[in-house]
Amino acid sequence: MEDVMRRTTALLAATLLPALGALTACSPGAVDPAPAESTTDRHDDPRPVVLTTFTVLADIVRNVAGDHVRVESLTRVGAEIHGYEPTPQDIARAAGADLVLDNGLGLEAWFAAFTAESGAPHVTLSDGVETLPIGEGSEDTGAANPHAWMSPSNIHLYLDATVEALSDLVPAHAADFAANAADYGAQVDAVRVELIDDLAAVQPDQRVLVTCEGAFSYLAADVGLDEVYLWPVNAEQQSTPRQVAAVIDAVRELEIPAVFCESTVSATGMEQVALETGAAFGGTLYVDSLSEPDGPVPTYLDLLRHDATTIAAGLTGTTGGSR
Repeated sequence: MEDVMRRTTALLAATLLPALGALTACSPGAVDPAPAESTTDRHDDPRPVVLTTFTVLADIVRNVAGDHVRVESLTRVGAEIHGYEPTPQDIARAAGADLVLDNGLGLEAWFAAFTAESGAPHVTLSDGVETLPIGEGSEDTGAANPHAWMSPSNIHLYLDATVEALSDLVPAHAADFAANAADYGAQVDAVRVELIDDLAAVQPDQRVLVTCEGAFSYLAADVGLDEVYLWPVNAEQQSTPRQVAAVIDAVRELEIPAVFCESTVSATGMEQVALETGAAFGGTLYVDSLSEPDGPVPTYLDLLRHDATTIAAGLTGTTGGSR
């Protein structure tokens, strides 16, 4: 595995370093999201309102809140969260919320200005996470990969922060929040075991996850995968010919059987990688957004399971294309 990592680093370092300066703009090719959640009138539902910045956090927080708090997502299903531009309606919703919860780690680049304008109290759920760098060289810039929720291990820190925030908001239900978090944490732990089991069949020299965006560092660390990607996180433009060429070289040299792309960005560059190398396009992975209730990942636990089974199927050659 160390040899694989050294070869991957050598192949990609020259390509990925220039992209690190463009970390605050919108990723390319985001899908057109569904309508945002509507806020129930306070007269109809007197519970405190907690507003999260995106759908994945909303689902996690709902599992802790139970029926004691109304939890909503500011952004819609399918939204590209990094470069989101809040609307006046968003600011009004936040001003009417009792609490706003964000991920932090630079994910919501727009969030500081948003909370300043809305005046909403907020808590950052990733506080305390041991961060991973965005890409090669980012250790020197201090830039952290913000997708810490993709690690089932990290979710316990998110749950602790959620329990504390909700308990401060509704002290009478603090014991319920703690019990809900413990139950949900056990479910996440079970899914982590499933992830490792699903990926156990992948050959050691092919335990490399090739994606459009470098959004899987925490998940990869949890389950023993290396990474190759077209851009680190939230790059300004679509992948350049140089970036695509570097990934093509890596896929060929490492004989990676399948490549993937995330649901909120364009798959064009990765489809070219698959075409040029003969690797299968292994499917769509979910990171920044859940799906609609009737879609493949209506919950965070579903998201983890979907990504693990999709990755395992692609890398073991049980779905899609061939080399």
